[in-house]
Amino acid sequence: MNDTYELDTLAVRAGIERSHFGEHSEALYLTSSFVFKSAAQAAERFAERERGPIYSRFTNPTIKTFEVRLAALEGAECCVSTASGMSAILATMMGLLKAGDHVIVSQSVFGATVQLFNNILKRFGLESTFVSATDVSAWQRAVKPNTRLFFLETPSNPLTEISDIPALAGVAKKAGALLAVDNCFCTPVLQKPLELGADIVIHSATKYLDGQGRVLGGAVLGKTSVIREGVFGFLRTAGPTLSAFNAWVILKGLETLRIRMEAQSATALALARWLEAQPHVARVYYPGLPTHPQHALAMKQQKSGGAIVSFDVKGGREAAWRLVDKTRLISITANLGDTKTTITHPASTTHGRISAEARAAAGIGDGLLRVAVGLEALEDLKADLSAG
Repeated sequence: MNDTYELDTLAVRAGIERSHFGEHSEALYLTSSFVFKSAAQAAERFAERERGPIYSRFTNPTIKTFEVRLAALEGAECCVSTASGMSAILATMMGLLKAGDHVIVSQSVFGATVQLFNNILKRFGLESTFVSATDVSAWQRAVKPNTRLFFLETPSNPLTEISDIPALAGVAKKAGALLAVDNCFCTPVLQKPLELGADIVIHSATKYLDGQGRVLGGAVLGKTSVIREGVFGFLRTAGPTLSAFNAWVILKGLETLRIRMEAQSATALALARWLEAQPHVARVYYPGLPTHPQHALAMKQQKSGGAIVSFDVKGGREAAWRLVDKTRLISITANLGDTKTTITHPASTTHGRISAEARAAAGIGDGLLRVAVGLEALEDLKADLSAG
């Protein structure tokens, strides 16, 4: 598709290859395998001398449409989709690294990601060091001769810490390592890590890319030489595959991505400003606020502060749980990126399986709540979160 098209156009048009029926909406190919014209063609396809669908574990036209479209939005050469955001991280590590390699990881990552590095990948000989998301010098000090990859989320989950992508890209390049950035919170609407120097972008498509809490999905994007040879090879053999149906649903979500992200981000900023003035709130974490420690960096890297607002409630866990239980409109669930606003208590849910020491190091206290702002009216959200 024409590279000069803007994001909104790419979000609804990129990747479409119509069948002989001439369908207007993207076709949904619910099939496990594909038929070849001859034995020779089958051999050519399996040997990758001829491009085309073989088996839906690793080649499916609907999934390909999603991959091409997301790559266009992120400005990436290549995209490989996976069954979930966590499987996208797993596929990246298993596809690009080996036993004895070292990874530097932001200590401000999702709880399941901490578990993946500390408990699962460690069994396969992958060494990990966790450092501050915001201290570039800490990443420099953590580099070892066997360091192969840097991994971070920015903004982080749940404290919305902002990492300096260009600075860390420079450190990684000097170390001969790849920089992988989880762009789940911002999406390509608000931030494009590849343009800022990252080598790899990872998505949980379950979140904003779908946008309505319907299906699971993930994606890994970057240069063809990195993604096709490494990550795709793992996917083809191990099979953490995105379903064709889920790919089709997420394609529909991409069509409204910018509209949703901008609307939800605007409401989040207004809600964050309101929360700062509430007597029961000790602190608000939102990159769009001047009080955020990395506000200037966020406004340089991102188009807005995003749709996630976290805040500390005075009174610790008891007060935080009381506020959660009081809500009648906002959904009590750990998912985010939905059109419906959600609220969760990270210390006992998303980060409940990591140690108390790890939570403390990441700044996740018992009074912390995370709100993923949806598309409801601002005044209704305020009323639901008021302490009275």
